Amino acid sequence: MSERVMPGRPDGLITLGAADALWVDVTADSAVPTASGAFTCSPAHARMGYVLLGGHVVATVRASGGQWTVPEAEVRRAAAELNAVAMDRQDLVRIGPFRGAPRQDCDEETQLRWRRRIAGELREPSGPERAARGEVGRPYHLAGIDWRQILVEQTRDGTQRTWWLPRAVVRLLDAAEHAETRWVHAARTRQAGAAATEPPSHPRQAQDADGRQTTNPEGPTASPRPYNGELEGQLYSVLSRKPGTSRRVAGWVCAVCRTAPATVLDHCHEHGYVRAPVCQSCNTQERPDHLYSNDIRVANRYTRLFDTGADDWLRHWHRCPGCRARTTLPLPHLAAWTAHIACRSLRPTHRAPGGREPCGVLRVSWTGSQNAPRACLLTVAVDFCPSGEHRVLARVPYREAAERFRLWLAETAPAVAAAAGPDRLDGLPAQFRPVIADTSGEGLALF
Repeated sequence: MSERVMPGRPDGLITLGAADALWVDVTADSAVPTASGAFTCSPAHARMGYVLLGGHVVATVRASGGQWTVPEAEVRRAAAELNAVAMDRQDLVRIGPFRGAPRQDCDEETQLRWRRRIAGELREPSGPERAARGEVGRPYHLAGIDWRQILVEQTRDGTQRTWWLPRAVVRLLDAAEHAETRWVHAARTRQAGAAATEPPSHPRQAQDADGRQTTNPEGPTASPRPYNGELEGQLYSVLSRKPGTSRRVAGWVCAVCRTAPATVLDHCHEHGYVRAPVCQSCNTQERPDHLYSNDIRVANRYTRLFDTGADDWLRHWHRCPGCRARTTLPLPHLAAWTAHIACRSLRPTHRAPGGREPCGVLRVSWTGSQNAPRACLLTVAVDFCPSGEHRVLARVPYREAAERFRLWLAETAPAVAAAAGPDRLDGLPAQFRPVIADTSGEGLALF
């Protein structure tokens, strides 16, 4: 039986059971579903000094008698932040499984590792069924969020399963993981400093007037800073091998959305230059949906990058000196732009209840490489036409596609176009990186 919340306590502290009930109660109308047991069920870390609620870190306090408590005001503040999050259940981000993806470093300072937790549970035999039943002892919430209620499973070719979560939830969990990393790092730094300056006979646990031990550190006050081009012009192959790069990246806000903490270092796979630190959500959004090594499906989430978010994304892509000098985009992005923008008028439409809507799904493939522009040819087609047809809309040479993009860029983002070109090779790597041999949409680090 859940514990009732007793408001008005002089110290503002409530037990973990009461905090569980309060969290569920005040987030009942939230767009993001929450779970009971946020303080008492795995993977909560109440006895480690903190609990994650959404993207917020709530400190726990060990009262007299060894009972763990939390400040009621902090729980309500975290709930208010979560209630303010708008979630579009149609705007999904793929979270796995990713075949052949590089194994993430085991950063012991990050306990959440929400992607690994979800993948580990769903990859087990009968994992989704077990998750749906909510078996005792298995983690069903992450940072107080009931991810099972909003997990979407899709099947490709009748065999391959993929898992998706709403973008808003992905950003919340990334923010929680980032906040936890900074919290634990600050705690260890503070403990190391105290150990160096404290006399051996001095007790490490300070007690207040009521006898409560406040062993838990306060969270770090430093916030991620805006990215101002500090890594511009550096090669990813060099920078990624430098020690401390991951920690440095975590100190920035995402250079695209400018709201979430950065988690990865985005770079151009054709020229090898670093673009900017970005959050996992934006890094996923930028990656085209590859079907094969030279074939992409232009999904709705990707086409938005050329519409509502065009200025931000074009500026981001042109952070690569190679793309900026040639006033173009990496081949997969240029192919997607050609299908969505340059061939928009060629796409047939069909009758729909609200009028007419575009036919099927756009797909674009290419032969050759951007390193041999004369031989590179883009083919734009429509798949899944309601009438059963698969139509080829256009075949566009690479050079023609690049020239069309230059003209469109000058009209759409004149500031970005003014900073680009003329085409020059001085300062670029001597050997360009080839188009990725086989992506198939599986690699986390792509684009």
